[in-house]
Amino acid sequence: MHRRTKIVATLGPATDDVGVLTDMVRAGLDVARLNASHGTVEDRRRRLALVREAANRANKCVGVLLDLAGPKIRIEGFRAGKVLLEEGRPFVLDTALDPKAGTVEGVGVAYKDLPKDVRAGDALLLADGQIVLDVERVEDTRIHTHVRIGGELSDRKGLNRQGGGISAPALSDRDKEDIRFAAEENIDYIAVSFARDAADIEQARTLARRAGRDARIVAKVERHEAIANLPSLVEASDVVMVARGDLGVEMGYAELAGLQKTIIRQSRLKNRVVITATQMMESMIQNPIPTRAEVSDVANAVMDGTDAVMLSAESATGRYPVRAVEAMARVIEGAEKYELSLGFQQHRTEGLFSDSEEAIAMAVMYAANHMKVRAIVALTESGSTPLWMSRIRSDIPIYAFTRHESTRRRVTLFRGVYPVIFDVTDAKSTGQLYDTLFTRLLELKLVERKDLVILTKGEQSGVQGGTNSLQILEVA
Repeated sequence: MHRRTKIVATLGPATDDVGVLTDMVRAGLDVARLNASHGTVEDRRRRLALVREAANRANKCVGVLLDLAGPKIRIEGFRAGKVLLEEGRPFVLDTALDPKAGTVEGVGVAYKDLPKDVRAGDALLLADGQIVLDVERVEDTRIHTHVRIGGELSDRKGLNRQGGGISAPALSDRDKEDIRFAAEENIDYIAVSFARDAADIEQARTLARRAGRDARIVAKVERHEAIANLPSLVEASDVVMVARGDLGVEMGYAELAGLQKTIIRQSRLKNRVVITATQMMESMIQNPIPTRAEVSDVANAVMDGTDAVMLSAESATGRYPVRAVEAMARVIEGAEKYELSLGFQQHRTEGLFSDSEEAIAMAVMYAANHMKVRAIVALTESGSTPLWMSRIRSDIPIYAFTRHESTRRRVTLFRGVYPVIFDVTDAKSTGQLYDTLFTRLLELKLVERKDLVILTKGEQSGVQGGTNSLQILEVA
């Protein structure tokens, strides 16, 4: 059985050994995430080289996602490194305070326009919502609050306004520099943090194209405004990430499970790839096995239809990065055994198809799910046809046969799609194409002779957007 749901793993200090990274790839890592919130451009360049070396050693295609830092609002630092805030006590957030001068009475804030975005009666959440401050008044650069829920607060913790409403733009100057880096290094996916609406996604796409790279854009849904604009945000993006950390803080944790299912469903209906992220196996930062709750969390995301699940600190800074990937792979495989017993998903049963490629993809999956087909082979230039196919739940593997390395890396994020090196332009006739195709499938032990496969292709070999036929073939 092929594992269909993909694994995204964040790179960091724990993965800086190429041997460890190679073991992670062999254990099931499909897409490597570079987190631009930490380190320098040179750190990211070094880790990118490491993951590409690890992919070569493991003989596996691995995609790369660059996650932009975005406008994460953070407090500054404390003289003693941390303080203990007591409930009912006053506490001041001051954008003019020295970055290292924080005390139990107040601390600086990196985002200078925060006083313009808050008012009396607002609730401000620190450290992923563990500390809650109620705003009493705003005076120039100082936001006067009292502590509703206290606790230990240390340097550079995140800050959210409950209900959203922070006006910081989605792309900073640093993000624009990182987009240029992504273009220079041919990175496959660029994630826009704290995206509010379609305009934020289009801005990132325009900047990437100007830099010379048509990277696919990921919309991270983690703001209240993103939920309000969800249909247009999904439409504008190529991939949607359910970023449950800040989303849970802004929207409230009680709504998180329902929001996750809604985002996944809306993304798949729009033929968008979707990643479920944040604290999926958080305990494995320190422990060699996940908790039962974490197992259920990953399994439920799989059954919801997510394309990929993501490891963050578990792989970047955790003690067991390889085991975390192995554990996630096992949980996915366990969930997928039961998933199809729920019945095939009803997808695109209404409305008109966007073009012939989508129509062919839907016809393939209907036929495949009602025949004894061993594999689906898509001769593809851009990866669009296998993407559409992957929107239909099935246990039949979809092989993206393509000559383009960028397309092979791109499809590593698609649920149930696997890249295969194949140059369709080498075939001089239809008969030679079939012979070469069957030879490749048999060499890779993907099928056996006499198996049925479904093939999709276009009349003109090597032309993007030309898929217009399907054939049911017996492997000779």
